[in-house]
Amino acid sequence: MTRTPTGLDKPGQRLWKSIDGEYELAEHELAQLLEACHVRDTINTLRDQVRSDGTMIGSSQGPRLHPGIVEIRQQQLALARLLATLGVPGLEDDDLPASKGVRGVYKGRRA
Repeated sequence: MTRTPTGLDKPGQRLWKSIDGEYELAEHELAQLLEACHVRDTINTLRDQVRSDGTMIGSSQGPRLHPGIVEIRQQQLALARLLATLGVPGLEDDDLPASKGVRGVYKGRRA
């Protein structure tokens, strides 16, 4: 188990600990995991902003869907792909379907 990197918020730290404690990762996989943790934090930040602003926001053309909602979906896809390359399932609170990855299932190496 490696040390949790600095600069991660609680969701990213939780993701790091849950995967790093369960799998033995190579250096390039640790880099992917770190990126996934940052994406997880970004999703959390965007959700907080949408919760604060509401799903509909005002614009010069009238009410419209909060742009954060679209970005959350994009970040969720990025997270799912990063986790798929590591061969680990998504987090329950991400509400993502089980992924077989972009090019199929990737198997992680259990510690």
